[in-house]
Amino acid sequence: MKRKNLDNQQNDLRAQFDLKSLVVRPIRSDEKDKWDRLMSTHHYLGFRHLVGESLKYVAELQGRWVALLGWGSATFKSGARDKWIGWSPEQQWQRLQFLANSQRFLFLPGIRIKNLASKILSINVKRLSADWQAVYGHPILLAETFVDHTRFAGTCYRAAGWIALGQTRGYGRNAGCYFYHGHPKTIFVRPLHRNARRLLFAPFLDPKLTGGTRAMLDLNKVAIDTKGELLEHLAKIKDPRKRRGIRHTHVSILAVAVCAILSGAKSFLTIGEWAANLSQDLLRRLGCRWDENQKKYIPPSEPTLRRTFQSINPDEVDRVIGDWLSAQCDGDAVAVDGKTLRGSKGVDGKAVHLISALLHKEGVVISQREVDNKSNEITAFKPLLDPLDLRNKVVQPMPCTPGGKRPVS
Repeated sequence: MKRKNLDNQQNDLRAQFDLKSLVVRPIRSDEKDKWDRLMSTHHYLGFRHLVGESLKYVAELQGRWVALLGWGSATFKSGARDKWIGWSPEQQWQRLQFLANSQRFLFLPGIRIKNLASKILSINVKRLSADWQAVYGHPILLAETFVDHTRFAGTCYRAAGWIALGQTRGYGRNAGCYFYHGHPKTIFVRPLHRNARRLLFAPFLDPKLTGGTRAMLDLNKVAIDTKGELLEHLAKIKDPRKRRGIRHTHVSILAVAVCAILSGAKSFLTIGEWAANLSQDLLRRLGCRWDENQKKYIPPSEPTLRRTFQSINPDEVDRVIGDWLSAQCDGDAVAVDGKTLRGSKGVDGKAVHLISALLHKEGVVISQREVDNKSNEITAFKPLLDPLDLRNKVVQPMPCTPGGKRPVS
């Protein structure tokens, strides 16, 4: 009889509400007290606050609140999740911000509609990353939740495309300390990006994840420390420093700086910040200094990077890096483009004019020369291309925009 009454109630609700009208949205500031009160009153765990970076959502049917969802920072440790991602403990510490945990999911009293839970979850995760980006300045790549099977089956998560990874060992964390609560839970994850796992365990972090500029080259797809690759190319550049007081090798400083620039760094400050965030494995691969006292690899500081780049021959660096870059890309067309640098001044007080050769497909500059003010681009054309291996490649001028001007590379 109870089951029959429940089915009748569900049919009545389906008739009352059209699921096409379902809306899942972040709450407004004036709705916070109501959301907190309902969650505290009706959720079996109660409610005080969400942990870390967080967002609160409400699900509405024809304007009526039917469910509440609360997202917060991901769990610090989860063996099944961390094994599935494949990241190192150091990567986990640095990239945990790109995961969000479903800390609360509550249906309000009297709401029991078949398939509603999975539909709410599907709508919510579709917008979660963009909402997080708008509030916190970075996206979410992976959503997670923990299901207590003494209370729930987790059916709605499976129906919404979540992946069950395994069970926890029955431990919780409070105020930085772990304690045994004796209730193992199943962890479910939902990738919010098609390459979520690859992005999370890749050696180099994609700069787009932190709001950086577009990378010139995906460093995860090129060779750096193997024979004949970047480090060996950089070793050809003359070290102008005096031997006294040298702590970092010339090659390691150049390698860190070049990789930072290719990742989108545009100033010495951002290059220094990029270097400071490198993992120990990457610092080792880039040839950085091992500190016996601290028992770890040390990146070059921003002043060290600045001094080194101010002392080296830029034409030599352009040639060596251009050789390496041209070998990393498979483009068969080289474009030549000239541009005047706005706000720049040469020794004669006039603006600096450059001519560049770049791989047409990738847009990567592989050679660059300054054009003498007493000359023109035509005379600089041959010296620009002389150092390049142009076998099986087509050289062409950069196409003009509809306004008649070449786009600035």
